[in-house]
Amino acid sequence: MANTSDDNTMTKPKAVVLTSGGLDSTTVIAIAQSQGYECYSLSFDYGQRHRAELNAAQKVAESMQVTEHKVVNLDLRTIGGSALTDDQISVPDAASEASTDIPVTYVPARNTVFLSIALGWAEVLGANAIFIGVNAVDYSGYPDCRPQFIEAFQQMANLATKAGVEGAGLEIHTPLIHMTKAEIIQMGISLGVDYAKTVSCYSANSAGEACGKCDSCSLRAKGFADAGVKDPTHYSV
Repeated sequence: MANTSDDNTMTKPKAVVLTSGGLDSTTVIAIAQSQGYECYSLSFDYGQRHRAELNAAQKVAESMQVTEHKVVNLDLRTIGGSALTDDQISVPDAASEASTDIPVTYVPARNTVFLSIALGWAEVLGANAIFIGVNAVDYSGYPDCRPQFIEAFQQMANLATKAGVEGAGLEIHTPLIHMTKAEIIQMGISLGVDYAKTVSCYSANSAGEACGKCDSCSLRAKGFADAGVKDPTHYSV
């Protein structure tokens, strides 16, 4: 848990921010804070291939002084179906993954599950906002990163919760959804984000070093190049 020393947070609106430890979700924390929200970051240990992103999420939460950082344990390996949750499915390099409509790194229903738990925590906290770093421009083609999905989930959230029934309502914020990776990086830099603390690789090693070959690494590297910003990523190759 990371605590802020700002005595004024009691008067701030609360937001749950889905946080993977990657570039996008870290930028989202900075955006939410810049908009005056008291941030509660939420990560998931869901059986993914490595813990490097979770370790990064903890470091990010501490350095950005979120009010609380919670890690929820799930075991999505029990259903598998993704290169990130099934060791029998290899993580492809960027070139081969780009040739498929829905990549094998897509984790079935992941954002639906994550947002549902975020919704529950938001109700407990009395938060009326959830922030998530989905992107529909420079992304891997996942169906649960599209604006239509977010709109549908928000409608469901306000039908299915006590807060929604009582009229308080809840809004899902997707500040990155129409931004390129370069624009996201430039936004983050302007808000003081230290991207050296983040990990965005599907196959990072135990030291948090990126493979430099997967689709996530490719998108990140291109984003820094297009933004004209030095890439602080630590690579294993």
